[in-house]
Amino acid sequence: MSATTQVPHIPRVGEIAPDFTLVDTELKPRSLHEFIGKRVVLAFFVGAFTGVCTKEMCAFRDSMYRLVDLKAQVIGISVNDPFSNKAFAQKNELAFPVLSDVNREVIKAYNLEAPDFSGIKGYTVSKRSIFVLDSKGVVRYNWVSQDPTVEPPYDKIPQVLSEIE
Repeated sequence: MSATTQVPHIPRVGEIAPDFTLVDTELKPRSLHEFIGKRVVLAFFVGAFTGVCTKEMCAFRDSMYRLVDLKAQVIGISVNDPFSNKAFAQKNELAFPVLSDVNREVIKAYNLEAPDFSGIKGYTVSKRSIFVLDSKGVVRYNWVSQDPTVEPPYDKIPQVLSEIE
């Protein structure tokens, strides 16, 4: 490995979040930089239609009024294809973008790969993770679980949002 090769790491508090472009449930390319100027909650989830992920995304849905009051935009990201994400978002009435990282480019850039998920060799998903970004795209909070059954500390997210610009 050369001295200029950087090994991906989980974005740390104080770092600029890596930009990306992924398609949403309408196949529209959405980039992180389009949300500059807003506080952003990136919610990486393991998979559509799974119990814990459904509970997590619905918790964000149910707290949207509070997050909007804090000028925050929630963005859900999974490795599911956009068609599955669309059905998932419609079934659960999710009012925020759900993006498809089907090629696993973003979870690799954020170093969130969970390989051999559920014992399936070669099947990679995202670790359940939350990143709160300020209006300039700087990470102000990160939470990454090694256990896909653990939900994020939901109460921490509005607390962090209320403390940043």
